[in-house]
Amino acid sequence: MTVGEIMDSIILDLDSAASTPLYVQLYEYIKNEILCGHMSAFEKLPSIRNLSSILNISKSTIEAAYDQLLVEGYIFSKPQSGYYVHDISIKQSPSYPQAVNNNPSDSELISLMSKNRFTDPVSFDFVKWKKCLNHVLTDYGDLLLIEADPQGERNLRNEISKYVYQSRGVQCHSEQIVIGAGTQHIMHLLSIILEKMDINHLAFEDPGFYPARKVFMDRGFDISPVPIGKDGIQVPELKKTRCRVAYVSPSHQFPLGSVMPIAKRHELLEWAYETNSFIIEDDYDSELRYFSRPVPALQGLDKQEKVIYLGSFSTTLLPSTKISYIVLPGTLLKYYQEVKDNYSQTCSKIEQLTLALYMKDGLYLKHIKRLRNLYSNKVQILLNCLENEMEEYAKVLSHDSGIHVLLEIHSLKSSEKLCQEASEAGIEAVPLDKFRIRQTENKYPIILLYYTQIPISDIPNAIRNLKKVWNK
Repeated sequence: MTVGEIMDSIILDLDSAASTPLYVQLYEYIKNEILCGHMSAFEKLPSIRNLSSILNISKSTIEAAYDQLLVEGYIFSKPQSGYYVHDISIKQSPSYPQAVNNNPSDSELISLMSKNRFTDPVSFDFVKWKKCLNHVLTDYGDLLLIEADPQGERNLRNEISKYVYQSRGVQCHSEQIVIGAGTQHIMHLLSIILEKMDINHLAFEDPGFYPARKVFMDRGFDISPVPIGKDGIQVPELKKTRCRVAYVSPSHQFPLGSVMPIAKRHELLEWAYETNSFIIEDDYDSELRYFSRPVPALQGLDKQEKVIYLGSFSTTLLPSTKISYIVLPGTLLKYYQEVKDNYSQTCSKIEQLTLALYMKDGLYLKHIKRLRNLYSNKVQILLNCLENEMEEYAKVLSHDSGIHVLLEIHSLKSSEKLCQEASEAGIEAVPLDKFRIRQTENKYPIILLYYTQIPISDIPNAIRNLKKVWNK
C-alpha cells in the first residue's frame, strides 16, 4: 500500500461524529492494518503535516495516534525521515548485564515499598467513598450478616469483569475472578493451584517485583531470574530456564518502566503455547500512564488461555484498601474450585461491596481520570525541577507511568546513601539493586524516586532540598 492509498483509506474510515476520539480511530485503524498485513514492515506512514492537511484535523490529533502506536511498538520513527511500520515478527533485544547474587533484606524491602505507597490526600475523594460506604451500611445490611464469599463478592467480581474488559481489553467472566487482600495473598493462592498442577518452577523478571517473588520462594518453588531488556523479558533466556510459569509486567515493567511491544508479546505467547506453560501478567498500575493511552493487556491477545491476569486497587485507591484480584484461565479455575473452601476471604466484605458500588456508579473511572491528571502534572513539574536543578548529574531513565521515576545519579555515593539522603529531604527512594536477583555493575547508582505522595506545590522545594543533601 502506498502512502497515498493509506491516506485515502484513512479518510474513508474516520468518523468525526463518533463518540470515539479521532486519534483513537486513527490509532485503531493503522494498528489493525498492520496486524492483518495490509501495511508491511518498514513501510512509510504519511507525515503528520500531510495527513493533518488532507484529513483537515489538527496535527496534535495525528501526533497522539502516532505516539500510541510508537509506545506499543507498531511503528518507529527515523530522525529527519518520518514514521515507519515496525517489523512485528519475533526478534531479540539486548539485555541488561547480569553478575553476582544479591539478597536484599526481606523486611527492609517490604517496609520500603509499603512506605512508598503513601498517597497524597488530595488524590482521593473521601466524600464520594463515604457516600458509597453509607449506602452499603444502610441498604446491604442483610449481606453484611453473612460471611464473605471465599472467592470474593459477586457484585465486585461483576464490576471488575466489566472494567477490565472496557479499560484493559481483558476477556473474562466473573467466575474466573478471585479477590484477595493484596498481591501476596493472591500469589499464595496461586502457588497452591500450581502445586496441585505439579508446577514448582517459576521464572521472574530480573529486576522485578520482589514481594510476589518472595511468596513463591517461601513456598519452596524454584526461581529462575530472567534478564530484562529495553522491551521486556528476554524470551530466549526464558526458554533456557525450562520453567512452566513466567511472571512478567508487560504494560509497565517494574521497576525499569519499559513497555513490551507487540512483537515481544506474541513471542512470549508463542513460548507459552509451544511449551504448555503459563504467563502471570502483573498489570499493577496500568491505568497510570500519563503521556499516552494505557497499553492493552497481554491477556486480550491470548487465544489458548495461557495468561493469568493480576490486578490491584492498592495503587489507584488507597494503600490501606488491600484489594487485589486475579483472572484465572479455565484450566486453572477447576483447581481453584477444589481448594477455595479451605481458605476464608481476607478482604473486608464492607470494602468489597463499597468498591463494587463505587465502580457501578462510575466513580472509579472518574477517580482514575482525576488521578492521571494530578500525577501527570506532578511528574511534569518534577521533570522540570530536575532539569533546572540537577540536569548535570540526574538522568531520568523512565517517567511515563506509575508512581516513581527511575533516576541515574552521576555521583560517587552509593545508591543506599543517596536514598537515605533523599528521605532526609522528604522524598522516599529505593535503590534499583534491591529488586534484582543477580546484581549488575552499573557505572552510576540508579534509584527509584517516589513522587506521588508529595503535595504538588511542595515539589520544587523538595527538589531543591534534595539537591542540597546530595551535594554535601
